[in-house]
Amino acid sequence: MNKLFITLALVMSSFITLPFFTHTPQAESETGAFLSGISVGDKAPAFNLKNIDGKKYSFDNIKDANGKTPKGFIVVFTCNTCPYAIANEQRLIELHKAYSPKGYPVVAIQPNDPAIQPGDSFEAMKQNAAEKGFPFLYLLDEKQEVFPAYGATKTPEVYLVDAKRIVRYHGAIDDSVRNPDGVEEKFVEMAIAAIEAGKDPNPATTKAIGCGIKAK
Repeated sequence: MNKLFITLALVMSSFITLPFFTHTPQAESETGAFLSGISVGDKAPAFNLKNIDGKKYSFDNIKDANGKTPKGFIVVFTCNTCPYAIANEQRLIELHKAYSPKGYPVVAIQPNDPAIQPGDSFEAMKQNAAEKGFPFLYLLDEKQEVFPAYGATKTPEVYLVDAKRIVRYHGAIDDSVRNPDGVEEKFVEMAIAAIEAGKDPNPATTKAIGCGIKAK
């Protein structure tokens, strides 16, 4: 009996003395896969993705409307099929037209797997962009490697990146995702104004509301 108690005591002490490691992911995809993700103040992950024109683009070769190196990038994960994304398409067009000449182009990235969501195929992206007249880059995250690096879980979801490629704002485009007539606070525009004034955006983060990203 004494040997049994000693054995149990040794087992219990091993659990107490062994280090216990936990990992708290920043985001979780619709499929339950954990994403590493980034926060405001972190370096934005690099990418090199195919645009609807067939060319590949990265932070290094994207230009603003004046053909200059941008002062920042409005990186937005979006798609063709999500009702929330569709409701924000015109707002993205207006953002690009207003802010690309000021050095902040919109860079749209389509993260969904077309095998799960056929309406988000590359051909469908080209067709949608042509029909809506997208003036901005519309890139395909074909290997689904970029959105997990950012920690994006929704479409649409915005990351405002400055010239040093630091994330300065993350979240929604504005405070009225589905109804453009109900917008009171334009979060992305407010964040750009703060950066231009040499200040930190406030709010720096808001909740991105939209459809879950369709991942393998």
